Amino acid sequence: MPSHNGTLGRLGRTGRQAAYQTGDGSAVKQYQAPGVSTRALELQQASAGSSAAPATRSTSVNADALLSLFECPVCFDYSIPPLLQCQSGHMVCSRCREKLSICPTCRASIGHIRNLAMEKVALTVSFPCRWADRGCEASLACSDKLVHEEVCQLRPYSCCCPGAACCWTGALQHVIPHLLDLHKSITTLQGYDIVFLATDISLPGAVDWVMLQSCFDEHFMLVLEKQEKMDGSTFYYAVVQYVGTPQDAHKFSYRLELSDPKHHRRLMWDAVPKSIHEGISSAFDECLMFGSSVAQLFADGGNLAINVTIRKKDAG
Repeated sequence: MPSHNGTLGRLGRTGRQAAYQTGDGSAVKQYQAPGVSTRALELQQASAGSSAAPATRSTSVNADALLSLFECPVCFDYSIPPLLQCQSGHMVCSRCREKLSICPTCRASIGHIRNLAMEKVALTVSFPCRWADRGCEASLACSDKLVHEEVCQLRPYSCCCPGAACCWTGALQHVIPHLLDLHKSITTLQGYDIVFLATDISLPGAVDWVMLQSCFDEHFMLVLEKQEKMDGSTFYYAVVQYVGTPQDAHKFSYRLELSDPKHHRRLMWDAVPKSIHEGISSAFDECLMFGSSVAQLFADGGNLAINVTIRKKDAG
């Protein structure tokens, strides 16, 4: 996370004098309270022109210093509205706030006090992406920050093995080694046209069957998930994800097919794979779905064979 250690200087007013100047440095209005030297005002006006250049540097420094006021003391990311503070005025970001019961700065109760003034200031600040340390150069309004970070191409990848409750994150090139080293139950097959056998599909409860398929020098993940609904019904969801970026995922398509040649039955699903970067929940938004009665039509001895075909689209 980027850390801004600058401190914001107080822009105080003396309450005794004020000068308003045009862009060329000439004073257009001035006010002198009792006890303020006219000579002091003259010196201030005379030096206005020479101080124009340092003002630009000061503005830059103050922008960084202003940004630092939103820095979370726990994770060093930035807090964005809605901004809640403790009774002493300290803030933490929304992600860290969910895990805390006391303020990490003063140890007081976290509280639920909205800091409306800082929320208005946040609307004027440009925030860096959370993944700036990975190379993202985006400068974002507070309303766009979280949306961008969810789809940022430099966001680290999470473990894509469903049902494993694995908290691993890392770079794309480390995803496959992670899966092979720590999730050895995953079946690995080679070729663009293969048959995956999901065994014991009648097992009770929620069950996942996962396969890695390698072809075209790329990797794809087939996930078959069984879900039992509150009304007692059972459904199966099958989808292929691309182990790569969302941009490259569109270079491929896939077909899932259940077949029963004996009774001349076929069930097919054609789609473009989604990247694992988008998560399994997003992938299940568009997938092959069928109930337990359909699964039994195509099952053989309690096992379900799924033919998976990966196609690479023409470059043109």
